[in-house]
Amino acid sequence: MSKIGFITLGCKVNTYETNALKDKFIKLGYEVSDATSDCDAFIINTCSVTNMADAKSRQMIHKCIKLNPNAIVCAMGCFIQSNEDINIDGVDILIGNSNKGEAVTKIDEMLKNNKREKYVNIKNILKEKDYEVLTATMFDHTRAFVKIEDGCQNFCSYCIIPYARGPVRSKPLMVTLRELKEISKLGYKEIVLSGIDTGKYYDPETNTNFSGLIKQILINIPDIKRIRVSSVEITQIDDEFIDMLKNNQVVASHIHLPLQSGSDAVLKDMRRKYNTEEFKQIVNKLREARNDIAITTDVIVGFPTETDEEFNNSINFIKDIRFAKVHVFPYSMRKNTPAAKMKQIKEEIKKERTKQLIKISEELEREYYLNYIGDTYSVLFEQSNDKYTIGHTTNYLEIKVLKDDSLIGKLVDVKLEKYDNGAIFGTLE
Repeated sequence: MSKIGFITLGCKVNTYETNALKDKFIKLGYEVSDATSDCDAFIINTCSVTNMADAKSRQMIHKCIKLNPNAIVCAMGCFIQSNEDINIDGVDILIGNSNKGEAVTKIDEMLKNNKREKYVNIKNILKEKDYEVLTATMFDHTRAFVKIEDGCQNFCSYCIIPYARGPVRSKPLMVTLRELKEISKLGYKEIVLSGIDTGKYYDPETNTNFSGLIKQILINIPDIKRIRVSSVEITQIDDEFIDMLKNNQVVASHIHLPLQSGSDAVLKDMRRKYNTEEFKQIVNKLREARNDIAITTDVIVGFPTETDEEFNNSINFIKDIRFAKVHVFPYSMRKNTPAAKMKQIKEEIKKERTKQLIKISEELEREYYLNYIGDTYSVLFEQSNDKYTIGHTTNYLEIKVLKDDSLIGKLVDVKLEKYDNGAIFGTLE
């Protein structure tokens, strides 16, 4: 039995696509694993969101070439799409962000014919109109990350992703519901709806938008006990979503709203489509609908036009919103984006601001966790270490109880008793 080794970098969308390819290989009779020296072929699903991601992608490609020089090497994804003229000795197959499923066909063909050959398929992604339907039934956790959308057309001034992923395309509603029904039959209790610009989901055949999709899942797949949203823009939160959040506990009490900056001037330079007042209004609506909701966010520090004053404005806004967690990213200059042409901030300033905001995030996270000590919550348990079995509540609190592997994959009520170092320790009710 031939063995296919995988390395996946970047976002949950990449992870989903990798899982879909693994499914295809398993159905063809292949063994799938992490990248090891005994693999007959490698697939590296790359990322290009930052310069560091580019470097990591290139490093992982070379790692696979060295692991087994006789193996077929396929590199795909955002790093390949963003560097269309790339040519790395030892790489046989180059695929961008279209037709990733072709990797399975080509590798299968080469292994059966015992013949390595060069194959390149890097389309003009900006002209891509069709959604490539990939479905996955295997996931790395007890929650299933399900890709429903691809592409982004926001063209924020700092971001390369629209050029790497292309325009918005969505998985058809009926295909999505069939996939989710299969996932629920496998015992998954929680799904996470994922995409590059998830809230832009739209199926033209059924006139179904993102909120409409969630409504259809609630109606048609009762075995799914939690629907979590990976990340949506505040401009995509509509009244229908607010109403579902208020009236249906299956919709998780957790939403990730990318802020990027708490300064209106910087938001404008970033070409974001909202200001801080509009952001705050949506947050208030969400909290009115569900008072325990965890609102997490992304913030970029060190954007070229972020002065000390603008950074302080950002800090004050973040504290005012009281996020449950802030994912902090130092600005990374991406070639061919408008922000790359601006005068750049020194690296030491970015590092200091990053450090400062991470500390604030840790304080906000602790404050959020402490609000729930003494409460009882339903916890979906996911994994165990030497001492504890670990899971998450609907509002994404990390919960630890004394080790009991029989809990994994189950929803169990837990009394939340003590907070320590980013987690709450509890006892079963």
